[in-house]
Amino acid sequence: MDLLRRKVVDEGIVLGQGVLKVDSFLNHQMDPVLMREIGREFTRRFEGEEITKVLTIESSGIAPGIMTALELDVPLIFARKQKSLTLTEDIYVEKVYSFTKKESNEITVSKKFIAPGERVLIVDDFLANGEAAFGLARIVEQAGGSVAGIGIVIEKSFQPGYRLLQEAGYRVESLVRIASLTDGQIAFVEDDEVLPG
Repeated sequence: MDLLRRKVVDEGIVLGQGVLKVDSFLNHQMDPVLMREIGREFTRRFEGEEITKVLTIESSGIAPGIMTALELDVPLIFARKQKSLTLTEDIYVEKVYSFTKKESNEITVSKKFIAPGERVLIVDDFLANGEAAFGLARIVEQAGGSVAGIGIVIEKSFQPGYRLLQEAGYRVESLVRIASLTDGQIAFVEDDEVLPG
């Protein structure tokens, strides 16, 4: 996706240790035109999957998730990381570890929002080790739904998340795939390049 790739090149900042800062357009300040195009691209890639819901995790997944849900004309659900006084029972809970924040969170989704038989598209901003995507997939499956696919805005291909999700049988579509973040440089995986196993 050219627009997203240009944003990563022009505004992304490599912080070292596999961390890419994209707070000027994705996970602090958000570019609404870019988010709309991301939603359209995920909708195009998952066409024909009969998606009934989009599921993401707060907070950076909400913008690409809501624009995808808008394009698909289905509801968006976001898993909460923060405890809520209004969300304490009849919930699905999964523990996920954040590579960037170096901490584990319990994510929660109300049981009333995912019904058996739902076809759920998972959308997230980054894919590193796959922890968030696996946690969201476990919630969908606990509810008796199925994962229609996993849409990732930026994949760090030098970490194992993509491979692990594929090996588990999930369809993963990443809009931008980063091969490395070394010496302050961003290198992209070319479309025809085979990922290291």
